[in-house]
Amino acid sequence: MTETFKEEGQLPDLILNGVGSAGGGSYDQVLIDGVGKVVDSLTARLFKANGQIRVQGGLEAGEMEVSGIMNLEGSLKTGRMKLEGLLHIDGSFKGESCALNGLVTVRGDCELEELRGEGGFTVEGLLSVGLADIRLNGAWQVREIGAESLKVRRVNQRMWNRLIGGIIPKLKSELKTKSIEGDHLDLEYTTADVVRGNDVIIGEGCSIGLVEYRSGLSVHPGARVGKEVKTGD
Repeated sequence: MTETFKEEGQLPDLILNGVGSAGGGSYDQVLIDGVGKVVDSLTARLFKANGQIRVQGGLEAGEMEVSGIMNLEGSLKTGRMKLEGLLHIDGSFKGESCALNGLVTVRGDCELEELRGEGGFTVEGLLSVGLADIRLNGAWQVREIGAESLKVRRVNQRMWNRLIGGIIPKLKSELKTKSIEGDHLDLEYTTADVVRGNDVIIGEGCSIGLVEYRSGLSVHPGARVGKEVKTGD
């Protein structure tokens, strides 16, 4: 472990290379390369990790980049995050943006201004997002979704399956949730009890119990919708 102190009044850096552990606290930069464990919660301007990481607490970071496998035994609050790999969060997840190429599990609620990328996403609570552009390359399971704009597509899984190898089981690429509410909703391969929105597109592979729309509705011939209701003027 290396702690590099800067000018008086500035926060130190935390650097872990190889196999090691360190205590929590407040840092300017946290840089982990290898197998690292942090005992207690962390606060950092920049959190960058490559390898296998465990944080025994929560994490608050202005900017975050993870490549590998990370387990967070608390909540995550971040500005911009880029993930390539697997991330497990025992608490809630709140952030400005998430660029995803992997799998995320959130035990609590998830609140993001922007979510883009491909992989799989499990949120045991509510997913609240401003703009979401999702490319299904694994199972998405969310209790409820609230979004200003939500676009869901399925992409070619051949490359993804080569990348994940035997790390995780091959799961059906679809989004499953109880309800989706938003302004602009453009869905494919989505299963939901209720979808409510202004402009709604129910695309290929969807199975929806009830669709409520205010302005426009388009339903793919291959989709299944139990009931359609136009609301408002």
